[in-house]
Amino acid sequence: MKEYLPLDWESNNSIIKVIGVGGGGCNAVNEMFRQGIKNVDFMICNTDTQALAISPVVDKLQLGNVITRGLGAGCNPEQGKKAAEESIELIKEKLQGLTEMVFLTAGMGGGTGTGATPVIAKVAKEMGLLTVAVVTLPFRDEGSEFMKRAVLGIRELEKYVDCLLIIDNQKLYKIFGDLTIFEAFPKADTVLSTAVKGIAEIITRPGFINVDFADVRMVMNNSGMALMGSGSAEGDNRAIRAVEEAFSSPLLNDFDLTTARNVLVNITSGKEKGLTMAELSQIMEYVKEYTGNNPEHFKRGVVCDESMGEAISVTIVATGFDMNSLPQISSDGGKLVESVVLGTDSVISQQTPSLDNPDGVELNLPEQPVRRQTYTPSVKKEITAPTPLPSEKRVKPTLILEEGDNIKELESQPAYIRKQMKMNNPSNVSVGQDSREGSTFKLEEIDGKHQINPDNSYIHQTQD
Repeated sequence: MKEYLPLDWESNNSIIKVIGVGGGGCNAVNEMFRQGIKNVDFMICNTDTQALAISPVVDKLQLGNVITRGLGAGCNPEQGKKAAEESIELIKEKLQGLTEMVFLTAGMGGGTGTGATPVIAKVAKEMGLLTVAVVTLPFRDEGSEFMKRAVLGIRELEKYVDCLLIIDNQKLYKIFGDLTIFEAFPKADTVLSTAVKGIAEIITRPGFINVDFADVRMVMNNSGMALMGSGSAEGDNRAIRAVEEAFSSPLLNDFDLTTARNVLVNITSGKEKGLTMAELSQIMEYVKEYTGNNPEHFKRGVVCDESMGEAISVTIVATGFDMNSLPQISSDGGKLVESVVLGTDSVISQQTPSLDNPDGVELNLPEQPVRRQTYTPSVKKEITAPTPLPSEKRVKPTLILEEGDNIKELESQPAYIRKQMKMNNPSNVSVGQDSREGSTFKLEEIDGKHQINPDNSYIHQTQD
């Protein structure tokens, strides 16, 4: 098993260890390392030795040297899980010492991050460490198989962490839609690192109104789903703009913040133009408006940082949400439900089989968001029968008459008399009178000629 520690390397001996797992998690930790976040220890774990070799992070651990031979997990979470289990003693060794809190970062949907992160989380939790996972959901156009693996991986990870923060990469399309893909894709790492940095610096930076590790443990211990938002602004109305940016953060997903059980607020400003009492009041009013009056635990901190200049930053951490209330991933009677957003108008739920049958899970996700056209049902009109016209208003059909014809005579005289046709027994025919009896005549062919016969066998005096 390879370890990538130089001879002159020394740990910060921080109580916080940030561990990137798999490709996505390692990229996020690389970004945090480049940002120079202080007072935390960084570590990356991967099955891919090439990815480990090019990382600037010093503390590295190759997972599953025997099972993967350094070639990665091939988008197979089971392979990633076995690799972590193979290296479990080394993982325990890495977590010993002063470590009190572990951040696990991973991109869900692949092999190593999805399969190995729950194993590492379980080890950390069993060692009594405050375990927080910050993971990403894949872009929808990465395919339904990626999303299926991500959902199953998050369900497994949820069992072993105190707090779970999920970032939906799909939101990057909306937030960074005007950027090129070379600029936008690294933003996923930036968003993930912002979440970890925001929470870590609440602990590591001393404040005028201090928030320490005990406060963070109170808010995050066994708290379930978490949301985190961060915003900064300077100039006019900087406090209001900073807190509004924090609450519009892509990290907040689509939860109803008034259902949060625990809320932590940290405000940072410079020394020369520090936070005023009026600005503090404005920020707290906004926080109260968004989160309501019902949190079980509420803590705020104020930090002075000279590097802020004239800016103010606001970080919000809200925890205690139910996993089932997250629109992207929800549960219904033990079944997974993947919510697919069609534009901004609707959410359609796709139910899938239980976790006991992962091969049967089907998520019919679109390749990318599709705006649904609004359908307005038409009003059903009542159809009424037309009103009959009075008899005097009815128009008789036009007759074609020859010169000298009298219409009244034509109407009162039978056609066979007008045409001077000879009948066999004309005495049976009533002419010019109202006869209500049915005719007994029938037309039949005799000796090749058509004749009228009064004996109609189909007409009887007594009807059936």
